[in-house]
Amino acid sequence: MNELIAKRWSARAFSTKPVERSKLLSILEAARWAPSSKNEQPWRYIIFTKDNPVRLMEAQSVLLESNSYAKRAPILICAIARKNYSEGEKYNRLHFHDLGAANENMFLEAFNQGLIMHEMGGFDIQRAIEIFKIPDDFEVGVMIAIGHQDKHSVLPERFREKAYSPRERRSLSEIAFVGDNGKHLE
Repeated sequence: MNELIAKRWSARAFSTKPVERSKLLSILEAARWAPSSKNEQPWRYIIFTKDNPVRLMEAQSVLLESNSYAKRAPILICAIARKNYSEGEKYNRLHFHDLGAANENMFLEAFNQGLIMHEMGGFDIQRAIEIFKIPDDFEVGVMIAIGHQDKHSVLPERFREKAYSPRERRSLSEIAFVGDNGKHLE
C-alpha cells in the first residue's frame, strides 16, 4: 500500500502559521481531479483564509465547541455538493459520495504538501447556509481545517491523549466479504 495513504491521519493540533497559496492551490487541484458520477464534479469549496480575517471569523463562528481546536487553522473550508445532475436536474444520489472522493484527494495532497487536514461534521449547518449564502440546490457536507502541524500541547486537554494514541483500523475480515454469502475475505 502507498505510504501516503497509510500515514495520512486527521490531526487536530493546528499551527497558526499561514499556508502558502501554492500549497492550497495544489490541494484544490487534487480535488478537481477526483472521480464523480457522470463526471458531474458536484463538489464546491467555500474557502476562508487569514487574508480576510472577518470572513475567517465568520467561518470559525459556525464550528461547535467540540471543534474549537480548528479555530487555530489558517484555512477553513465549507465543502458543499450540488444535489442534482446538471442535465435534466435529476437527483444525483451520489453527490455526497463524489464530495467524499474529492475530499480524500485533498487529504492526500495536503499530507503530501507537509500539511494536516481535518474534516468536521460538528458545526451549525443552518448557520453555515445563512452566513455562506449556500444556494438551495446544494447540500452542506463538512467543514475542513487545513494548516501546519503544531505541538499537541496546543490542543484542549480532551484531545491530547488521542493525539498520542496509535491509529486503529478495523481488520479486513471485518470490512470485506466475498459475494453474498458473508464469507470473510482471506
